This record gives sequence, C-alpha cells and structure tokens, in this order.
Amino acid sequence: MIATHLIRQAGVKRSEAATGAVTLIQRFGSAANLNIHLHGLVLDGVYCTTGEGVPVFHPAPALTNEKLQGLLGKIITRILRLLTREGHLVEEEGVSYVADAQGIINPDNLLAPLQAASCTYRIAFGPRAGRKVLSLQYAASRAAPMTQPLCANAHGFSLHAGVRCAAEQRSELEHLCRYITRPAIANERLSVNHAGQVVLKLKTPYRDGTSHIVMSPLEFMQRLAALVPRPRLHLIRFHGVLAPHAKLRAAIVPIPAQTTTGHAGDCEHAHDGRARMSWARLLKRVFDLDVERCGQCGGKMRIITAIEEPAVIERILTHLGLSAQPPPRAPARRVELFQAA
Repeated sequence: MIATHLIRQAGVKRSEAATGAVTLIQRFGSAANLNIHLHGLVLDGVYCTTGEGVPVFHPAPALTNEKLQGLLGKIITRILRLLTREGHLVEEEGVSYVADAQGIINPDNLLAPLQAASCTYRIAFGPRAGRKVLSLQYAASRAAPMTQPLCANAHGFSLHAGVRCAAEQRSELEHLCRYITRPAIANERLSVNHAGQVVLKLKTPYRDGTSHIVMSPLEFMQRLAALVPRPRLHLIRFHGVLAPHAKLRAAIVPIPAQTTTGHAGDCEHAHDGRARMSWARLLKRVFDLDVERCGQCGGKMRIITAIEEPAVIERILTHLGLSAQPPPRAPARRVELFQAA
C-alpha cells in the first residue's frame, strides 16, 4: 500500500518503478507489555531503470496531513478485510467485533495466556492472577498531547511519518536505526525495592501520572516470556529493491570499502569479501567496552597475538596470580518464587 502510494506520487507507472523499505516488528510497549507494532524505514521515492539498466532515483513529493490521513484510511480498510478473512473479526449487519478467542488461540501455544494478560496489563499466574500490575503515580496529571505534524490517527490506528533523514545524514540515520531496534527494557530503568519487587521506571509518564510499574519477580518473568516471538519468525523484513534477492539491490545498496592495511582488529572479512565490523568495535558499540584502550594510561592498544593453547593460558594466569579454573555457576533460583505458578 505504501509502495503504491509513493509510485503514484512520483508520477510513474507501477511496472516501471520500484521502491524499498525495511520493516521492524516491535513486540513491546513502554511498560514491557505485549504491544505489537511496526517501524518502517521507507525510501522517500522510487527507482526507475534507464535503457542501460542503471537505476535512477526519483524523489516523491512531500507528504501532507491530508494525504497521510487518506493513506491511513486505506491501510485500515485492508487490515480489517484481512482480519475478517482470517476469522479474527466477525462482521454482522455492518458491525464488526472480535471473534471468540477460544477458537483462535492455538491450544499448543503455552505462551497464549501470558500474551493475553500482557496485552491488558494484567497478571497471568500467581496469587494476583487477573489483577492489574501495581503502578506508582509520582508525576502530576497531564493534558492530552498536541497533534504532531504528519501523524494521522483514526479508529485506534496511527501512522507517523514525521521523521526524515537525507541521504548524507548518516549519523541521524544510525540514531534512528538504533531507536527502532532497541531492546524491550533498558537496564538503567530497572531496580529492586526493599521488598524484593521489580520496579520498572517508564520512559515517559502516562497521562494519569503513572511513572513506575511494580511487579514481583514472577510477574516480571511473565512479562518477559510474553515478549518472546514464536520460532522462526523474522522480526526484520526487507521489501522491494532492498529485498535480499531483488535485481536492483546490488546497484543500490553500497558495498563497504575493503580495508587492506592496519592490524587484525581493524576489519574482518567474510567469505564473500565484504567488510564487516570487527569484534572490538562490536564490543564498544553494544557493551561500551573498549578493549583497544588501556584502562591505566588511556593509550591505544593493539592486538599482538591470539593465544588458544590451554596450557599456555593456564601458565599465564598462574603467573598473574589468577585462577585458571572458570568461576562456578550461579546457584539456581529459589523454589518459592515459582510455587505460585
């Protein structure tokens, strides 16, 4: 639907143009609840091939609130038709309602009760089953937020298209990619109170002033389990010219420059010759752990060699006064945490 809209806005024929997008399926809300929604990185235009087969990019005209609202209306119609065809919605006498969940939920899906409870902010198992999780209201009640530009809302559906990055804004694009691929929970927003309960601080307080969610360890584990997708479900999808087997992908997606100089930590190459980010840079980006920087003087470190022989490793650790044996495994969790389930 969005691809067709862009092609029409660009003023070219459907058979002569193609666009691309990357869709990321997010399964969580701000309170670690199950809230499935989509984030899409969509090319702001279409590609048309010349007589020599070279793709040429044609930008689409800028969106307006009226066009975005019309596009959302078409998307809602398509989604309702699909849900009705799949049996999730029943339409009788012009009124649509959700079908009986007992006939839809797969009885073999053990996570179905957890997912249903997470969608409604309730507890699935334990002594407080069926109740809503505790919440703390520290902030004052706020008024409804103002409507942002290029953000359409209708019938419980929303379509936001207010974020745009130009081709040369690589750092802004990376920041956007980091945002839409972020994990469900940030460690700095988690804590444990004196009663042993898990306290989750909301990134943005709710309109009623709720700023924290309080859960028992079992209730917190239920929320985490509900966020687990089913097996073999890809949460990142590539469409159009960005699809893995698209004919124009090789001519559109840039290939990283290969590095032929430097030490072993600078660049690692795959079997197909394309450059990949080194393990040292991955540790720095993911865990903020810079293994190439000396912790004492702050100087630059370089990789001398990789030691893999167990006997040599044991002699080095013994010389440094360190144990050559791996640390013992942590003890199992207390049984009483799970007895309520």
